Amino acid sequence: MHQSQLIAADCVSEVIKGHNLNQVFERRFEHHQNITPQQKSVAIFLAYGAIRFLGENQFFIQQLIDKKITNKKIEALLCVALFQLNHDQSTDFTVVNEAVEAAKLINKSWAGSFVNGVLRNFIRQKENLQTELKNNEEAFYSYPVWWINLIKQNYPKNWESILLNGNKHPPLTLRINERKTNLKQYEEKLKSEEISYRVLGNAALELAQPTPVEKIPGFMDGEVSIQDFGAQLAAKLLDLQDGQICLDACSAPGGKTGHMLEIADIELVSIDQQKDRLYKVKENLERLHLHAYLKCADLTAVNTWWNEKLFDRILLDAPCSASGVVRRHVDIKWLRRPRDIEKFAKQQEAMLEAMWQLLKKGGKLLYATCSIFHDENQKVINHFIKEHTDAKEVKWSVDSEYSKYENQLIPSENHDGFFYALLEKN
Repeated sequence: MHQSQLIAADCVSEVIKGHNLNQVFERRFEHHQNITPQQKSVAIFLAYGAIRFLGENQFFIQQLIDKKITNKKIEALLCVALFQLNHDQSTDFTVVNEAVEAAKLINKSWAGSFVNGVLRNFIRQKENLQTELKNNEEAFYSYPVWWINLIKQNYPKNWESILLNGNKHPPLTLRINERKTNLKQYEEKLKSEEISYRVLGNAALELAQPTPVEKIPGFMDGEVSIQDFGAQLAAKLLDLQDGQICLDACSAPGGKTGHMLEIADIELVSIDQQKDRLYKVKENLERLHLHAYLKCADLTAVNTWWNEKLFDRILLDAPCSASGVVRRHVDIKWLRRPRDIEKFAKQQEAMLEAMWQLLKKGGKLLYATCSIFHDENQKVINHFIKEHTDAKEVKWSVDSEYSKYENQLIPSENHDGFFYALLEKN
């Protein structure tokens, strides 16, 4: 286990420095090519956990150590071990012993005894420290103070459940491709393979255990796709009809693209600015045996990609803080800064302005984000409607399986946080 702890610590230290976790994983696993698949899996689990509860871990370290730790990798290793001692199944003895062995590999003569002392001290004081933790919101909820305050301001009644749900493990949710099968048929397939699940909607269910895609029945044949239950709303809200000309703006990785094509026989243009991300859209569509016109372009530079045919429907899945999917991207809450929200809002307004010009009269545009911050969501829409007399907001509602606040899906056990505003052009 100590090898996995060490790799996880390496990744955690890079996130603390401000680097994206997925990119860190790619670089680190290239560097550690001799590790086994199991070691890699454990390292990913430990890194996610340590970062998810980084506020808590750093609080404990501050209480246990008088001086600031100058070696960031050792600090990160302590974060990994503290996550295990508080949230993992491993015994205290195993965690401490393995962490000491990992510390010795950092090539600091004092590291092993230092890590041993800190962790054993934590175990002795664990109950008192966990009581003290409750008096520090940043530590107890493991979010930056500005994030907590903004959620409180935006959701005075729901703020605590939003924060707590954001720290849970995300579910593995499937979207059934109703062109190829249906809920009842797919349930029979899961039962025959003794895979536990629960139904979320008419075409959605959640697997009880994380499962590799190659072991999900029908996945490789395009019968199902992995997509959060909240994200599955987007294509449904667009009111797609056969024969329509549609645009999926900012389409990668292609979950919503595929869903749109499953719902109706449409002519679909799919755009993303990054080639590698657009390739994921291509892979998704090939697996589903569906077709869209893929374009790698800057969305707002309309004259570089648009053929001057107006669209019946536009899905604008705008870049955002991703604050609604923090349980899937645990580094986001530590990498984001308050000023980022304003930058995203300006970018979103520019994209909305550009896309509105491409929409037919009587057409519909769905503005979507995976954010839960009002400044990126309803405020952007309110400002846009105020500036455009030909824009009308179409109200929508959802079933009880969703936790909804105005146009906002609030993170819950069923889904992540998403914002959807449906606009119709008069």
